[in-house]
Amino acid sequence: MLIALDSHPSAEIELGELLTVVHVRAANVVRDIRENIRNLIGGRMTHYEGLIRSAVDGALCELDELARSKGYDGVIGVKIAHPVVVEGGVEIIVYGNAFRIVKNAHQGDGQSKAS
Repeated sequence: MLIALDSHPSAEIELGELLTVVHVRAANVVRDIRENIRNLIGGRMTHYEGLIRSAVDGALCELDELARSKGYDGVIGVKIAHPVVVEGGVEIIVYGNAFRIVKNAHQGDGQSKAS
């Protein structure tokens, strides 16, 4: 569970550690050359758009997996740092605070979440 809000909309949570993922995705060299030519004449750089989209998706999946591997329920306050097209690829950083659900909104009886 990845949440961009600074609070959980329907549960009481316990904040955990700051989690960070750096994701680098390699570009296709032939398409990279074509994009550099397109950069000279103008137009959309669709290869880089797809590469950035793929890197964002991959980084968010990694962040979710990292939180689960550490025993958290998710990450709150998720931020995506500005993706950077580097020579031969795309670099992106995503981060947020891990959290555990203490009490769901529908648990009106005060019982804590069973693990």
